[in-house]
Amino acid sequence: MSIQQGGAIVSSRPGAASVLGPIGPARTRTTEVVDRLMDAIQSGRLPLGARLPTEQELTAAMGVSRTVVREAVAALRAEGLVVSRQGLGMFVARDVQRRPFRIDPDGLRSIGEVLNVMELRLAVEVEAAGLAAERAGPKQVRAIAEALAAIDRAIGRNEAAIDEDFAFHRAIAQATGNPQFTRFLEYLGRFIIPRLSVRIEARRLSEPRHYLQTIQREHRAICEAVQRRDAAAARAAMRNHLLKGRARYRRLIPAGR
Repeated sequence: MSIQQGGAIVSSRPGAASVLGPIGPARTRTTEVVDRLMDAIQSGRLPLGARLPTEQELTAAMGVSRTVVREAVAALRAEGLVVSRQGLGMFVARDVQRRPFRIDPDGLRSIGEVLNVMELRLAVEVEAAGLAAERAGPKQVRAIAEALAAIDRAIGRNEAAIDEDFAFHRAIAQATGNPQFTRFLEYLGRFIIPRLSVRIEARRLSEPRHYLQTIQREHRAICEAVQRRDAAAARAAMRNHLLKGRARYRRLIPAGR
C-alpha cells in the first residue's frame, strides 16, 4: 500500500510488522514495545516517513494487547519519533533527529552511563559556578551556604545526603540568575548524584562517612570561591569536584573493560 503525502509517495511497506517479533517478559511490556519500535526506526527498518503498522498488526506481531500498543505509540509520539496524520494513521517522523533530550534513569545504573552524565555536568556546572560567583546576590550566596550546612548535618546523622547534595548544586545553578541552568539540573534531577544511581557499587569507594566528608571538602571550596566572588576559583573548584568524582567512579569499572 502506498500513501500520497505532500506530493510524495510514501510506502507503508506491506508486512512492515514482520520486522518486529514477539516480546519477552523481562521488562514492562509497554517499555519493551517502545524499545522495539525505536530500534526499528533508528535502524531504518521502519524508515523516515513510513506508515507505522496498524494496532492490529502490532498486537499480532508482538503478542501484546492494544492497550500496550497504544501506550507505546503515545510514548513514541511524546518523544517526537512518530506523528499522527488525520485519517491516515501514525507515521515515522521525518525529523527524528529533533527528538527531545532525555536521559533514561535505568541506564544510570551502569558506571559507564554515570560517567557520561558526569562529563555532561562538567560542561554545564563549571560555567554555572563561575557565573554564580559573578552574579549571586546576598540571598543566593546564603542559600548556597545553607545547602552546604545541610549536607554537614546529614553526614552527622550518618545519612547519604543525596537530597542535600542535589540542593547544593541546584542552589549554585539558581545563583547564576539564568533559569536555564536550574531547569537543566532539575531535568536531570537527583540522578546527577551518582551514589543514588549506583548505590551498591558506591560502597566500594571507601568508608561511607569518610567518602562523604571528602566530597564535602570539595563542596566547601566551591562555596568559599562563590562567597569571595572569585569566578575563576569557583570554576576551578567545581571542575576539581566533578573530575575527582569521575575518577572515583572510574575505579569501580572492572579491570579489562
